Amino acid sequence: MSSYKNYSRRSFFKTGMLGTASLGLLGIANGREIATGNLPVENGLKRLPYKIGIRQASLRNPIDPKKNMVANFDALKIARDIPGIIGLELQVATGNPNLYNLDVARRYKAESNKWGMEIPSTAGIWSSKGAWNPDAAEEIIRSIRATELVGASVMLIAFFGGSAPELSDVSFYDRIVKILKEVAPRAKDAGVILGLENSLSPADNKKLLDIIDDPNVQIYYDLENMYNYGHGQEAVPGIKLLGKERIAAVHVKNNGRPISSNWRIDWAHAFQELTDLQYEGWLTFESDHTSHIQCIKETEENIDYIKNHFQPPVC
Repeated sequence: MSSYKNYSRRSFFKTGMLGTASLGLLGIANGREIATGNLPVENGLKRLPYKIGIRQASLRNPIDPKKNMVANFDALKIARDIPGIIGLELQVATGNPNLYNLDVARRYKAESNKWGMEIPSTAGIWSSKGAWNPDAAEEIIRSIRATELVGASVMLIAFFGGSAPELSDVSFYDRIVKILKEVAPRAKDAGVILGLENSLSPADNKKLLDIIDDPNVQIYYDLENMYNYGHGQEAVPGIKLLGKERIAAVHVKNNGRPISSNWRIDWAHAFQELTDLQYEGWLTFESDHTSHIQCIKETEENIDYIKNHFQPPVC
């Protein structure tokens, strides 16, 4: 398989501009890791900062806890209330207004700059027609454009159950591979990694990536989903199997329970595997909460657990 590195026209600008501007904003954000130099030094090297985010759909509306913060421009401001959270994963096609409207994408980017909150990834790209519908390539391309505008580097492409049959279904996956090969150059040009999140086993996901053979198509790894779809014993070993170059991002969740409970996933073991892998990407909470206050409290506790069991690499 070709080397999993992502080079694009946007990478140049990110190196020169994001490092001095956006990371500067992160450095002054309340309760956050300082990303501009105040980090531990080991043998002349600095440890990378923790990149911990939360999904827009996981946030609760402080005024009406029955509502989440999808399709709400205040989501970035609300996410900033949570110490240790420095990024928000946005939904693309969900709700109204949504990111299919590029003016909406620009507004979210402005809110990101305003509140010093990164947008590391997007999700929820499919229209009401569902995954791999006849307009799938067009919907992915529209979503790549929106993802680029908000400044995100990973775009989650979800497909589960009937939309992700056994890999032996050659006719089905021939079409998926064709679509992903078609859109991957667009993603590369936009500086976006396409992160596949599905119900396949880690081994089958590795095979699928090997078939696609494009560095801009990787896996958005969700250990809880591995358990939900019958691959629980493979969830933690799947980290090493896929390897650093195939994992675009990681979802962290425990079915509404603290990750310290080790209910179905041994998160301490998972974070050790990610540490051993020298994983540099984002850990994004896809968690359930009943109120904004509860979201803050539980997320703080989960972040403490992460920092006790996972260490970003030094470089």
